[in-house]
Amino acid sequence: MKSIETGNNPSSVRLTNIPVLDYEEFFSQVDELMQVESNHCLNYFAVSFDDHYRFICCIGCDEKHTIILFSHEQPKTKEIRLKSITPIHFQFHVFEREIAENFGIVFTGHPWLKPVRYAFDRASTGMVMDNYPFFSIDSEELHEVGVGPVHAGIIEPGHFRFICNGEKVLHLEIQLGYQHRGIERLFVEKPLLIQKAILSESIAGDTAIGHSLCHTGLIEVLGGLDSIDSLSAERIIALEFERIAVHIGDTAALCTDIGYQFGQVVNEALRTIIINTTQLWCGNRFGKGLIRAGGTHYPLTKETLIKMKGNLDEVMERYLQITERIFSMSSVLGRFETIGKVTLKQALRIGAVGMAARSSGLKRDIRWSHPFGMYNKNEFDPVTLQKGDVWSRAMLRKQEVERSVAVIHDLIKLLHGDVTVSPPVNEPKLQPGSFAISLTEGWRGEICHTAITDKEGRIIHYKVKDPSFHNWMALALAVRGQEISDFPLCNKSFNLSYCGNDL
Repeated sequence: MKSIETGNNPSSVRLTNIPVLDYEEFFSQVDELMQVESNHCLNYFAVSFDDHYRFICCIGCDEKHTIILFSHEQPKTKEIRLKSITPIHFQFHVFEREIAENFGIVFTGHPWLKPVRYAFDRASTGMVMDNYPFFSIDSEELHEVGVGPVHAGIIEPGHFRFICNGEKVLHLEIQLGYQHRGIERLFVEKPLLIQKAILSESIAGDTAIGHSLCHTGLIEVLGGLDSIDSLSAERIIALEFERIAVHIGDTAALCTDIGYQFGQVVNEALRTIIINTTQLWCGNRFGKGLIRAGGTHYPLTKETLIKMKGNLDEVMERYLQITERIFSMSSVLGRFETIGKVTLKQALRIGAVGMAARSSGLKRDIRWSHPFGMYNKNEFDPVTLQKGDVWSRAMLRKQEVERSVAVIHDLIKLLHGDVTVSPPVNEPKLQPGSFAISLTEGWRGEICHTAITDKEGRIIHYKVKDPSFHNWMALALAVRGQEISDFPLCNKSFNLSYCGNDL
């Protein structure tokens, strides 16, 4: 096998050390790797150079805890046609679609070669929202229902096109791309590290810590910066606080969607305690400004640690009480159980990550498979459930809150509130001619950032993958065969990111 394999997360390698295969060999190698059930595609993208495109593939080997890197190149010609991987390994569908959208490359045999984002620099400006090629069925018995892109609440823009037989959903197609911000290009254009750090916090607002931690790992490995254990522990505490806050908030939202107001208001109050604790720590409820390369402006003090522990204990006691009510009420269970099911086979085929994977029985969690920071020193065992329905995704949140609280308490024991952490490093010199990859398990799932530097160490290419990039297809599958009135509940049970997709 022609590849380079690394067991570190984050990690960097010389770009010239990533093997370049001809496409037939590349195709065969992908096929061979994807025959292993525990392997999945972390990222697959193209980079434009002067006279050619470089296609870099990153495969995560979950059981071996490694990342496999290899590539192929294609000269810039009038039309590039490549045999699609998607028909045999469906999880590549969205990666190939994005490459096709960005560079006009045709993947022959791809069953669904449609735009992903409507990027401002897409290959064909003729691809616009108004001519999106929705799937349709010609039948007098079926009808179509369009929802969005403007929604009644504060939800971000996205269009959902249902094909229904009466009230039953036969097919859902999800069209995104309404708020593309060109954020990957901004990572290249903005010269200062602080600008890039702020960008990372804005990729998906509810995952400011997850994305900024992933970005910081990338900068630190390229800059040769080592983080001490106390700093690493603080970062993991922040990450798990973010997970707790969103999981409790989503528990509230699920109660809202089934009309259980008591569960809603109690969980909303508990979420407020958690995000206010983050604000006490760093001055921002979402943790913006907290994660920076090489150090921190907000080391945990003794006073903050005491308050943090007290708030966690209070929230955990009350959260267990309300979730005991939620998961024992027949009216709640009647709306959660068997609704919006995604099977293990489907999760494997689409390359599901994070909660969407684990609620369907697929053990996929970066904290376990590619541990980073303090997870390297304490083995993490992910929560997995089997049924893949709304109940599983709700129960997974509860159990992950318990697990996160336990992780935080363990890390608090290592910290004494002695402020010894250094301030961030302003402008570290990055390794020249390198490729770097960083993975983090955000609350939604697997986050992947990659970067390429030139011979002077400047970042010339930056690639972001939010877990939603994989998991929107899971939502489309979950509503098949359901009543269309179940869609809001199914949608909230995944709580995917629109802006995390529309980079």
